[in-house]
Amino acid sequence: MVVVRDLRVLLRFQGFRRLLAIRLLSQGADGVYQVALAAYVVFSPEKQTSAAAIASAMAVLLLPYSLVGPFAGVLLDRWRRRQVFLYGNLLRALLATATAILMVSPVPDWLFYVSALCVTAVNRFVLAGLSAALPRVVDDERLVMANSLSPTAGTLAATAGGGLAFVVRLVVADTDAVVVLLGAALYLSAALTSLSLAPELLGPDRESVSPRLGTAFADATRDLVAGVRYLAAPPRREAAWALTAMTLMRFCYGALLVLVLMLCRYALSSDSEQGLALLALALGVSGAGFFAAAVVTPWAAGRLGPGRWIMVCAAAAAVLEPALGLPFAIVPMLIAAFVLGLITQGAKISTDTIVQSTVDDGFRGRVFSVYDVLFNVAFVGAAGVAALMLPPDGRSAVLVIVVAGIYAAVASAMSRFERQ
Repeated sequence: MVVVRDLRVLLRFQGFRRLLAIRLLSQGADGVYQVALAAYVVFSPEKQTSAAAIASAMAVLLLPYSLVGPFAGVLLDRWRRRQVFLYGNLLRALLATATAILMVSPVPDWLFYVSALCVTAVNRFVLAGLSAALPRVVDDERLVMANSLSPTAGTLAATAGGGLAFVVRLVVADTDAVVVLLGAALYLSAALTSLSLAPELLGPDRESVSPRLGTAFADATRDLVAGVRYLAAPPRREAAWALTAMTLMRFCYGALLVLVLMLCRYALSSDSEQGLALLALALGVSGAGFFAAAVVTPWAAGRLGPGRWIMVCAAAAAVLEPALGLPFAIVPMLIAAFVLGLITQGAKISTDTIVQSTVDDGFRGRVFSVYDVLFNVAFVGAAGVAALMLPPDGRSAVLVIVVAGIYAAVASAMSRFERQ
């Protein structure tokens, strides 16, 4: 199998093996933590969740720390990335433990959301650092291959973590706090694994890796503007177009996720436990689509080019998403989950490759942080739009058609750009 052969090649690089282990443990913990939060906020029997409540929760958890993104990039271009993985995961382990305590304590909901917000805020540093560090552990010839397998493996780890969280919740304990503690243990394991890497291995290439924090923040705005100008220069316009396309596709993914959450909670299940099981199945099928993307994308992007592969993914989504989504039935929904997993991850692999291959190492952290900000703002915006459009049971043909139109617009725009 080609993907197995490619993975064997990459695993010969010791740095890649260890960076991949950090990614798998860290994103596996993310999957556990996120499913525990979803179960607590959306699928608790005592809660009558609405699309507006889901959108509000996403805004609380995602939108504020989007403001951290630009500063995270500036710091990632100064801090040793190995140290970010070590201290970031240690901090998340501590904060996740605090979240578990709050779940079983009679405290206001806002305090619980603040704790969850802090965990996800630190996550921005870790994920952006993983992407920025990847070119330091593989050579240029294998960068596309690494971009296909490493982020996809992380996504699969998050999916597996979500499945593990579901099993633990049903079999071991009926409280979400125990599941969150499992996530804390995985965060701790990721922190300990980072100690196997030399502090200087992952860069960045700076004479002074750790300047004073105050100096870094004082220069943050100026450095970020310089990074945006760098990205807008003609040699990097392909990266700018790819980021724009991926942001719009992320918007579509966020809107469809809220729709699936509501369908699983109300329209396609008889109770909250059945709805949670259906959601877990949909996420597992989507994870299989991510894996398929890792197999298909290196070949497709190699033949067509990363930009054209993004165009093909968007065009396929424009056609298949309404065909599979409009029946609002379980089997078509699961098929759509697989297809959208393949399409979304295929486009993301291509976008990552374009950004990494056209952005110099000294700016890479900043660009990936802007990338994360766009991702999160689009996701929260999609949740807000979905909240306005979705009925109580989640069945909205209008939303499905609007999303298909956005996919079609992305495909058309990327087609015009590639012809230029």
